[in-house]
Amino acid sequence: MTNPLTGYSTATNVRHALYIVTGIAAVLLTWPYAFDWMSAGGNILNPITFFGDGIGPGGTAAFLSIDMLIAWAVFTVWVVTDTVRIGMGLKSGVLFVALSYIGVSMAFPFYLVARERFLIRNADQLTSPTVRAST
Repeated sequence: MTNPLTGYSTATNVRHALYIVTGIAAVLLTWPYAFDWMSAGGNILNPITFFGDGIGPGGTAAFLSIDMLIAWAVFTVWVVTDTVRIGMGLKSGVLFVALSYIGVSMAFPFYLVARERFLIRNADQLTSPTVRAST
């Protein structure tokens, strides 16, 4: 059922709420460790140092750091190209890349909400055939 005020279905709103709660939980669960690392001299804006410090100890930390580095790299490329492709614009893509410095686990679900709501709002424009004038 679609809410007449928002234009979104109940299932969509529930899914988006789950995404947002997950993103907020990710920030709350991860940032205490980031603050500890930064207070010890780490620079969150330097991905080389950030991932290097995670890989250094080896084992599980290295596995998770390398896995997250690859996921982050794919996210940054995908989100920029996707925002341009669907019409959200390059600035939106860059915004979500910037938010990924807070955490990919926060930026990704927030991007999914923004993307889906953009696509729903613009469904008519995205599916309508383009009429071209004859020259």
